[in-house]
Amino acid sequence: MYDVWYLLLVHIILTLIVCSICVSLENGGWATDEASILAFEGPCNIEIRDASQLSQEEFIKRYAHQSPVVIKGATDNREFHQICSKDEMIRNYGTKKIRLSSANTYSYEKRDVSLKYYIENVMQPQTLTMLGNETFYWFGDNNYTEWEDVFNRYKPPPYKLPLMTGAYSFGVADAGTGVPFHFHGPGFGEVIFGRKRWFLYPPEKTPLFHPNRTTLQWLYEDYPNLHPDDKPIECTISQGEIIYFPDRWWHATLNIDASVFISTFLG
Repeated sequence: MYDVWYLLLVHIILTLIVCSICVSLENGGWATDEASILAFEGPCNIEIRDASQLSQEEFIKRYAHQSPVVIKGATDNREFHQICSKDEMIRNYGTKKIRLSSANTYSYEKRDVSLKYYIENVMQPQTLTMLGNETFYWFGDNNYTEWEDVFNRYKPPPYKLPLMTGAYSFGVADAGTGVPFHFHGPGFGEVIFGRKRWFLYPPEKTPLFHPNRTTLQWLYEDYPNLHPDDKPIECTISQGEIIYFPDRWWHATLNIDASVFISTFLG
């Protein structure tokens, strides 16, 4: 009788260990305390396409200059995912300097710290009381020479725009962070770990927002009161999924969990 209970206990412990390892592999060790998650997934009204059925010709014809699209299965970045796990990032790149930007529309304030210091001392979930100009996180301003080894292992989306080349913007941020509405040239955004919610408006429809309020504050305070005609186009993308946005489309982002992400800006 006792042997049966002992074996059952061992089975339960092993199952918990395996589950813990699986979760760690899925999120790369970038665990998020559920109590800290204030952001949430919303509807997706952006067309979702499988890369195996989306040719370069159709991409140019239907999306490049017309509308956003979410693309699944575009690249195999499993090797890149491995080097972007939390332990690997700290071990291999912890001493590298990174540039943090304020999480407001113009991101005019910058701070330089080591990656290890950022992960262990600065990176934290966003709260509803903290303003964007008070929040600093890593979402670009990468020194290409410093991060060349990392970028060389990334496989970018296979779709091209004529006469344009891509520049990478790589970052890591905690739950609830994000950048408020802004616009620039066309680009792709890919999630390596975590989930990122995207909100978009076409160039002719300027969204109402305060430049120093965070996307999280906008989601709670402004989004619920929007008239249906003023709702953004949106979608939440997860690990390995890519979103494309055309030139000068307004967009804001919101990291639902602790996230690792990379964008390819075209110009």
